Amino acid sequence: MGVEFSPEQKDFAAAVAAFAKREAGTREQRDALTEHDKEQHNPGVYAKMAELGWLGLTIPEEYGGSAASMVDMCILLEESLRGMLPIGAIGPTLITGGAYAKFGTEAQKDNVLRGIVRGASQSISMSEPEAGSDVGNLSTKAVKTADGWLINGQKTWCSNAHISENILLVARTSKEGGKHEGLTMFHVPADTPGLQITPIELMGNQTETNDLYITDCVLPEDAVVGEEGNGWRQLMTGLNFERLILAAMSLGAAERAFEDTIAFVTQRKQFGRPVGSFQSLRHRLADLATEIECTKLLIYSVAREADANPNKVLAREASMAKLKATETSKRVALEGMQMMGGYGYAREFDMEKHVRGALVSTIFGGTSEIQRDIIGRTLGL
Repeated sequence: MGVEFSPEQKDFAAAVAAFAKREAGTREQRDALTEHDKEQHNPGVYAKMAELGWLGLTIPEEYGGSAASMVDMCILLEESLRGMLPIGAIGPTLITGGAYAKFGTEAQKDNVLRGIVRGASQSISMSEPEAGSDVGNLSTKAVKTADGWLINGQKTWCSNAHISENILLVARTSKEGGKHEGLTMFHVPADTPGLQITPIELMGNQTETNDLYITDCVLPEDAVVGEEGNGWRQLMTGLNFERLILAAMSLGAAERAFEDTIAFVTQRKQFGRPVGSFQSLRHRLADLATEIECTKLLIYSVAREADANPNKVLAREASMAKLKATETSKRVALEGMQMMGGYGYAREFDMEKHVRGALVSTIFGGTSEIQRDIIGRTLGL
């Protein structure tokens, strides 16, 4: 039983795992790299991964990448998160890069995709205060002018905008038709005048996501990414890619939380023996191990289907992968905290960090409720 990888893929997974252990294998290393867990992204570690060619894994060869498979991408993300590498920008960057690879102009691709390969972060901004799960309700407005575009509005929950070179911004260019009509993607360099990036303080005093305030932001005519008014359909074509990225990251996080739990319960003693030897904990851990294995099989099955049918939107399958992985990660982390007792809450151990990360994973990139709704609709409900 298990996921079958080629010898090259097994070697790649081992290489990423070894890199993670070398660069961030101890708590002291991770604290130094993240300012004691305040920053979720370390440019130095990210640059080393760029030098190894790993950040260009999904980038077309003509822009310096490897054009590797979705399976390869999932391996990279799973092992990176399992090894707790502080590379918080990798998910948004790869998601953003996928959109540029499909719809960007040659100049945009040359800028953004080559930037990803060399280690630059990129962000995508859709959500607004009144448009989260309901992206079609966004109101940030882009008006065509004689010289280009004038944009005004507010965005929120834009991951890693404060460390990104560019932001792929979704704005409304027309109110004609349904609410999903008239949306357009724009290429916005992060230093564009009129764009204010304000970090949102998160649980654990982390800095990861941002509000964007856009006031009379002027963009050139060629800032449109893809087709004017076709932003929603363009977003939908990237669902396989985005949700597999998030699923693979959650799988790695779940595996690490499980491993940390096993390490604790085999060492911690109560009533004269390791707490993991008690049946109630053994059974819970057996269930978690089964859930993780099921999750892994699902994710790599969807990744292989996406590789075999690159132009097919796997709405049900991709949503199932994202739903299963994030909910499993949440369950594993919360169960781990419970089994560790008070130590699960202590900064001395990583479990409280696992819990924070797992909880938010069921919210970003489409909540678990939205994933269930999508799956239900594919069933004709």
